[in-house]
Amino acid sequence: MNVPDHVAIILDGNGRWAKSKGMPRNYGHIQGAKTVETICEEAYKMGINYLTVYAFSTENWSRPQDEVDQLMKLLRNYMKTCRQTARKNNMCVRIIGDKTRLDPDIQEDIAALEESSKDNTGLHFQVAINYGSRDEITRAVNHIMEDISAGKVTGPVTEQMIEDYLDTKGLPAPDLLIRTSGEQRLSNFLLWQLAYTEFYFTDVHWPDFSKEELIRACESYSSRDRRYGGHAQEV
Repeated sequence: MNVPDHVAIILDGNGRWAKSKGMPRNYGHIQGAKTVETICEEAYKMGINYLTVYAFSTENWSRPQDEVDQLMKLLRNYMKTCRQTARKNNMCVRIIGDKTRLDPDIQEDIAALEESSKDNTGLHFQVAINYGSRDEITRAVNHIMEDISAGKVTGPVTEQMIEDYLDTKGLPAPDLLIRTSGEQRLSNFLLWQLAYTEFYFTDVHWPDFSKEELIRACESYSSRDRRYGGHAQEV
């Protein structure tokens, strides 16, 4: 099996999974966070070098306040435990998205996590928090305009220049996107980066996503003929 180098995942179905078990939505988010840890370990064992997950979107702020508060509490806990996991597993962690809306203590924890893991050589793990692709591209364009005005860079604007101002600067584009829980849309996730990515959709809710499900997704990817600019490439 030809394993993808970079896998992106939209972690969908935590709330529905919890509801199906007669539990509050936050229970689903807690179990979903545990699944993230499991999949990080299994992905790297399989030979996947980059894993990017969609944890909290710019649109998620519109959810009920008590759910947002619970998600922020979970995020605080996760940032601390992730430092230990990153150290244990030699994992390099990077947070993408607009961090400025997050509370100062969360921003500090993110900075500490990224700094402490930046030289690790294992799995490159990206977590999208307060992330929206349109917002990312808009921020990138505004930053380019500011730097052109300041004389830091010169036009014309190129694709490479835009990529260098995105949150994912320096990362390879995802080879495979997985979305769980049956939905088949991108939901404003990595719109630029997914231009040539293969998609895999599954009805499995994220808390139930397992090593076996990841293997199925990678097997599907491996069986496809990838096409770039009209030229077929055997995967």
